[in-house]
Amino acid sequence: MSTSNLTAKYRPQTFGDVAGQQAVKSILSRAAAQDKIAPAYLFSGTRGVGKTTIARIFAKALNCVEAPTAEPCNKCANCKQITAGVAVDVIEIDGASNRGIDDARRLKEDIGYAPVECRYKVFIIDEAHMLTKEAFNALLKTLEEPPPRAVFIMATTEHHKFPATIISRCQHYTFKMLPQGELVTHLEKLMHAEELQYEPGALQIIAKRGAGSVRDSMSLLGQALAMGEDVLKESDVRGFLGLAGQDVFFGLMEAMESRNLVAVGQVLRQVLDQGLDLGFFLRELTNCWRNMFLLRQAGKEALPLLGLSGEEAASWMDWAGRFEAAHIHACWQMTLDGQRKVMTSLEPALALELLLLNLTSLPDLINLETMTANVPGGGAPQRPMGGQGGMQGGPNTGSMQGQGGMPQGGQRFSPHSQNQPVQHIPRQPRQTTPQSSAPPPPRQSDPAPVEAEPEPVAPSEAAPMTESAAPPVQPVGQPVDRQPVGASLSGPKNWEGFLRFVEERNGQAGVKVSMLHLADGEFKQNRLEITCKSKTMCSRLLEKQIFTALEELAREFFDEGVEVRVETGDIVVPKSDRQLMEEAENHPGVNKIMESFSAQMISVSPRKH
Repeated sequence: MSTSNLTAKYRPQTFGDVAGQQAVKSILSRAAAQDKIAPAYLFSGTRGVGKTTIARIFAKALNCVEAPTAEPCNKCANCKQITAGVAVDVIEIDGASNRGIDDARRLKEDIGYAPVECRYKVFIIDEAHMLTKEAFNALLKTLEEPPPRAVFIMATTEHHKFPATIISRCQHYTFKMLPQGELVTHLEKLMHAEELQYEPGALQIIAKRGAGSVRDSMSLLGQALAMGEDVLKESDVRGFLGLAGQDVFFGLMEAMESRNLVAVGQVLRQVLDQGLDLGFFLRELTNCWRNMFLLRQAGKEALPLLGLSGEEAASWMDWAGRFEAAHIHACWQMTLDGQRKVMTSLEPALALELLLLNLTSLPDLINLETMTANVPGGGAPQRPMGGQGGMQGGPNTGSMQGQGGMPQGGQRFSPHSQNQPVQHIPRQPRQTTPQSSAPPPPRQSDPAPVEAEPEPVAPSEAAPMTESAAPPVQPVGQPVDRQPVGASLSGPKNWEGFLRFVEERNGQAGVKVSMLHLADGEFKQNRLEITCKSKTMCSRLLEKQIFTALEELAREFFDEGVEVRVETGDIVVPKSDRQLMEEAENHPGVNKIMESFSAQMISVSPRKH
């Protein structure tokens, strides 16, 4: 058996044999049957989807002895000559080799002659986008009004290079990439025709690697069959294509779940040592995150959409339950966005290593509790990450952007309509030394004061915690037990005292209020006004969970009826280049300098401090 060129051996000879392209086949077959032929056709699409093949079948349908007919008979002399490529009236031209104006002029001369043996004279121009601008101009009138019984068929992979005047004179048909399922079906027909045994997973991988191209998939199948094995195995296909197996991805997921950075590096070293295709590895990793997210959110209902086998589905269902939905969703997006960066990097291996380590350390880098609110169907974390209960904020802890846009300067916001009940965790009293007066407010440059270690607290007095160390949920509508402010902190009820109170109580309700010490505040008339110094600070404080926690702390420190407002203050909004240019052109000093030196203003940029 020869498997050197499966594409030529099994090239379709009728419209029904062509894989995919149902819409194009239906239109052209009906046109041939009704003998309603356009002067020129343009077939565009990616490589290996059947453009040239359908052009030849269409030429046979037009010139078949039984024409007009929807399908060529492939038995008459005309059909056999066109199939062999020796028909006088069907001329195939390579646009890359015959792209000049002289070739276009010769084509115009040839088209003037009537068909010799067939009903139509058909010119098939492959890779037509390679024609020069002069050649296209020479064909304009001919394409619009060719002689009777003459048809142009141009095939191209880059139709955007065609002049609009050419496209407007043609019937344009776009050929689509074939779905993976149709490619697998087509490859299965070939294997049955060759009477060969195969594993379904092997054809799935070849179809996925073919990326919608029939010719690429058949070429890869020919390479796989050239190994001479009795059965086409999935492991053999992965081996010669340089693809990672499921065990590699399972090992990577195990290392990520345990936050073992060394194990992640070992998995990556295994991928590099085997010489695996990094681009396809990232594509499959992205698909893994997609499958896990859908299984995490929809369960078994998502299995028909994923197309996984029973064993694979059970394995990925198990792994989907080990990660939080927010973590999976963030990893999916980061892997998808990082593919281009890794493949275009000067050090792709290091770029891939950085991406994998970022995915592993993601719960330590950002607040997943805040992210969960933005994930469809995401709620409170169902299990702790890495054995710790919840996420603790810190100086290096970021968060996802809150809802809404940035407020304009001078406007005030008090989003009470978005408030949600926040669980209040009574803190344990600390043994403090009595002081005659309140301590001075801490400055930003000074180190944080060191507090004395608290006395041991009896188990009955400690706050109840769940197994995952998450705070208990306070029922909505139930009164919240509050501890008097004086028991936690003594001092005046002003901004400085509130800052010390927040620093002492911060994070005990599950959400940490950060960047507050960088803002200015004032408490007057039962209202706490906080003035931000930057847009980032204002955006952070106005996040739903942060603002709710801030209100809770303010009510506990000041009074139940206190109102919290976050102001933008006098934040300087950067001016656009056009505004800077207009100001410079109207500035008298600038105009005087330009007149003195006969200068010309080229560009204006803001001053960098």
